[in-house]
Order: sequence, then C-alpha cells, then structure tokens
Amino acid sequence: MIDTTRTDIPEGEERLRLDVADGIGVLTLCRPAKLNAWSWESTRQLGLFADRIRFEESIRVVLLRAEGRAFCAGIDVTAPGGAITGRTGAERARAYYEGIRWAHERFAAFARLPQPVVAAVGGYCLGFGFELALMADVRIAAHDAVFALPEAQLGVAVDAGGDLRIAREAGAGWAKLLALTGRRLDAATAERLRLVQLLAAPEELDQTAHAVAAEIAANAPLAVQGIKHDIDAYADAGLTAALDRTAMSAALTLTSDDIREGYEAKSARRPPRFEGK
Repeated sequence: MIDTTRTDIPEGEERLRLDVADGIGVLTLCRPAKLNAWSWESTRQLGLFADRIRFEESIRVVLLRAEGRAFCAGIDVTAPGGAITGRTGAERARAYYEGIRWAHERFAAFARLPQPVVAAVGGYCLGFGFELALMADVRIAAHDAVFALPEAQLGVAVDAGGDLRIAREAGAGWAKLLALTGRRLDAATAERLRLVQLLAAPEELDQTAHAVAAEIAANAPLAVQGIKHDIDAYADAGLTAALDRTAMSAALTLTSDDIREGYEAKSARRPPRFEGK
C-alpha cells in the first residue's frame, strides 16, 4: 500500500497531468508505455487533482483523456495484491476493505466534482479503465475503443462500482452479462447501450471531445453545476450503500486462492482452474 498522507507528485512518477486553458481542465492519463495501467498511486494522484480542480474557478469543465493507444488497460496484472499484507486472511481482508474504501473516497471526489467531466476514450478501456470512464458525466469514444470488465476472469469482484454504473445506464441485465462474462464491447455497441454518448473517428477523438467540453464551458457555471448535482442526486440514489458492499466483495476475492490462480493463469496464458476458495 502507498503512503496515503502524501500530497506531492514526484517528478517522473506522474500518472496524470493537468493542463488548464479557456475554462477547460484537461486531465491526461500519461503512462502510455504501460497502457496507462492503474495503481494505488494513480488513485492517490486522481484524488489530489480532484481536490485541486474542485475549487478552481478557472476550470468550468474537465476533459479526461489519455496518451497512447489505450485509454486505460486496467490494473497491472504483474502486480496483484498491491503490497497489502496481514498475519491472517481476516487481517488481509480487513486491510483490503479499508484500502478499497479509501480508493472509493478518491473516486467519489472525482465523480462528484462540481464541474462536469467529459471522457475521451480511445483504444483499450478495460477493467478499472472502463470504471473510470463511467465516472465521467459524458463519454465520447473513438470507433476503435474496446470496453470490458474482465475481473471475474481473474477471480476478483468488480471493485470500483463500474458494474453498478452500467446497471444505472444500461440496466441490470446488461451489467450482469458484461461483469459475469468479462466479454468485450465495441464502441458501437457501447453507444447502443447508452454507455457512450457520442462516437468519433480515432483521429478526431480529441477534437470532438474538446468541442463538447468547450460547449459546456461556455454556459453559466452555476446552472451547469446545479444541473449536474441534481441529475446525480437522482441517478446515484443508493450508490453509496452499494459501493460499501462492493468493497467487501472485492476484499474477500482479493484475498482468495482464486485470484492467485487467475493471475497465474493469465500470466501463463492458460485457462484458470478456479476452486471457489
């Protein structure tokens, strides 16, 4: 686990970058060599940027984008466990539960920003990458975008609420189908399921998303923020309690034998042999 008390971002360790111009805060995932793979440190930095953006009057809208050929390919499968240890399985489960609750607080700070968030998604948007995109208010995808929640294939529960947000947007049946199978969606299908609002050619993704962000930024800030808050109050009813259940499910699966088998099978490129323990 990382030092959650730090408030700095060391040079060379940036997971995200913030640039501000013309009322738009462009928040960029900036680890293209790693396909913008997510980590505890990425979560810490997201929380720091959310705190900066929240009270920054010059930012009227946030544009969430990524460098490279993937928006975010999910959690790095070469580093399962996140360095969380414990003397017993129960102690490890408790540590995971609190760690995931801490992460949920960072995600909530981002998802509940007063400013609307427009996500520009191209390439792989898998696992946590999909969950992060679903935290945005408006999603614009390139035609080459690929979405999936593959966690069950690795032996772990969906841990950041992505399945809950899919249920909110597309219905419980689609949330279960996608999360229980781990199957991939192309951009056109994601749009049909209302998980994506607009599509764009890959070479026009940034331009299209920036134009939508600029359109929002040109409107009255108090009205824009009030509209976001009001819609979220309706759409997210019950989300807080559901996320707590999510944290417990994730903590139990993250400390199971099945997750070790899932990661080992993925690394060895063989089918996993899950035993439910």
